[in-house]
Amino acid sequence: MRDDYDFSKAKRAKDVPHLAKLQAEAKGKSRITIMLDNDVLMAFRAKADAEGIGYQTLINRALREALGTRPVDEATLRKILREELEAH
Repeated sequence: MRDDYDFSKAKRAKDVPHLAKLQAEAKGKSRITIMLDNDVLMAFRAKADAEGIGYQTLINRALREALGTRPVDEATLRKILREELEAH
């Protein structure tokens, strides 16, 4: 392994066709940089550890709830299916 690498001719993934295609197909998520207060971040990390999930997943869930949208989980889907099947 070398000590230094020359990235002067490197291209961003969005400028390489096959990599751009992979990024476009990346499960509807985007990588961003966001600044959060340290106490907020520490609280999410602590809560995530207690629940056994990732803190970014927990932050995403909180943002969805703030928007008033939630993805359908398995338990909710099963409940809806049972209700619909009983109705017919």
